[in-house]
Amino acid sequence: MQQIRPQFENPPAETADSATVRLCQRVRELRGSRGWTLEQLAQASGVSRSMLSQIERQQVNPTFHVAYRIAQAFGMSLGQLVEEENEPSIEVIRSHDEHYHFRSDEDHSVRSLYPMHLEKDVEFYELKLRPGARLPSSPHLAGTREFLTVQKGRIRLVSGNDEVLLEAGDSARYPADVDHVIENAGRRDALAFLVAIYRPISQ
Repeated sequence: MQQIRPQFENPPAETADSATVRLCQRVRELRGSRGWTLEQLAQASGVSRSMLSQIERQQVNPTFHVAYRIAQAFGMSLGQLVEEENEPSIEVIRSHDEHYHFRSDEDHSVRSLYPMHLEKDVEFYELKLRPGARLPSSPHLAGTREFLTVQKGRIRLVSGNDEVLLEAGDSARYPADVDHVIENAGRRDALAFLVAIYRPISQ
């Protein structure tokens, strides 16, 4: 298989190698499936909007570095970006992959545990909260519900006007289309797993 050329060129589309053509098509397809604008992809990848536009129109041949940054923005490897048909059946999210660290500071961390490049109606997260740390959330889409399982520590869960205290091993299901809060109510670090399920509004 031919390699992606390590420089920008402007060959006619019909002379571009198959890997490059596939890459350009995939960028456009993936951006469209997510409903992203060129500007949103530019912000996520660090590649300029004009360059992305030229790539999608097969007017340039992206460098390895540019292609890699685009792949990272979609949460996939460069090989997956170019060769969708050859993707392995098992997709691994490594614990050290910072791309999946959705949020992290001294009080809490939220790590995504699902392939973010896939179209989805279910999301899966690992939550780590220091004592007293809170994760308040505004209402999600109508019909959204969440499932929270406490692995370690004690968590206070508030959903709308309801409140419950969860211990290690407890699980709770609650509506997430209202204001809700996940808070570490113990004296030690808490670890929990969160599943969010989105249900589209009936037409």
